[in-house]
Amino acid sequence: MDANQSTIAVIDYGMGNLRSVQNALKTVGAKTRIVHSPQDLGEPAGLVLPGVGALRDCVEALERTGLAEIVRSWIAEDRPFLGVCLGLQALFEHSEEAGVSGLGVFPGKVVRFRLGPEYKIPHIGWNAVSFLREEDLNREIHPITDQFYFVHSYYVVPEDPNIVWSQTDYGGQFTSGIVRGKCYATQFHPEKSQAKGLQIYRNFSQMTIQAG
Repeated sequence: MDANQSTIAVIDYGMGNLRSVQNALKTVGAKTRIVHSPQDLGEPAGLVLPGVGALRDCVEALERTGLAEIVRSWIAEDRPFLGVCLGLQALFEHSEEAGVSGLGVFPGKVVRFRLGPEYKIPHIGWNAVSFLREEDLNREIHPITDQFYFVHSYYVVPEDPNIVWSQTDYGGQFTSGIVRGKCYATQFHPEKSQAKGLQIYRNFSQMTIQAG
């Protein structure tokens, strides 16, 4: 196998939880490369889009650097992809957050929580994630009760219910993870979710090895 083939590229667009994601991947034994532009990409086996912060800044940076088209074509080619938090929301067509257009990989929108005063916004902390089906990335994870860490005020509403991978209850059920082929994205932060989060990254790393 070529040395690049075992590498997971982590996109750096100038904001977000880049280093914590990279460190989590290294902890599970994955080789990583930070990517600032398409010229940095090489031929990795997997691609990760992390993120926290403002969706507008994220999408504008991806478009400006040419990495937006890399993400679109990568997913279209069904290559191993993992989006985290903002990296999930960016994949959809439109967001209520300042009226931002996303990358348009999936039809659907990103909406703000509208909850009673007993619920704090942002939704911050540990919450159970219910996986609707077993996929490569949730192997060794309990399908209903395992807890993951969230920090967000917005959540995705996919038009296609078939891509919904997991749901979480916070004043009602919302989509906390999606999957289509080898493309996965989570609203929760695996890198902040201790052992179970590391299992997500371990599973993703293993998937990239198998795909290579």
